Amino acid sequence: MSRDPPAPFHPTATRRVRGSVRVGVGVIVCQGHKIYAGLRKGSHGTGKLALPGGHLELYESWEDCAIREVMEEMNVHISGVRFVHVCNNPMPDEEKHNVTIFMMARINDDAIAPVNTEPEKCEGWNLYSWNELREMMDADKVFSPLECLVREAPAALLEFLHKVNSR
Repeated sequence: MSRDPPAPFHPTATRRVRGSVRVGVGVIVCQGHKIYAGLRKGSHGTGKLALPGGHLELYESWEDCAIREVMEEMNVHISGVRFVHVCNNPMPDEEKHNVTIFMMARINDDAIAPVNTEPEKCEGWNLYSWNELREMMDADKVFSPLECLVREAPAALLEFLHKVNSR
């Protein structure tokens, strides 16, 4: 009876080691009817507009990841963190594949402006309307996970932004 070859991570593995799919968390940080985003730098997607976020850590909840990433990247406290959408983001040209979970939140104190705490990774944070994000996507100026979000236009996010606009 033949045995399966060892798993790719086993020291005696004979099969080619395959890459893995990583889980990213993108955070839609709303202030008024606009969303914070910044230009990436120093990594794949350099020069493209992206949301704050990062990779989910082992045993971390999606909400905790969103809170941690926004604090690390923007130095602001957020609340009302909730799931809004998920996108599959294969990036074969970069030999990467992420599944991005999008969480939505509000800054606790609108008087506090985000700080760019990782200038080696981001040019700075600015507010964008949904229409501005769509225009930037059409001009190929957004990072692929954000492009997926804008293209798929989840109803829960659009309803939230519409309610804020109606006030």
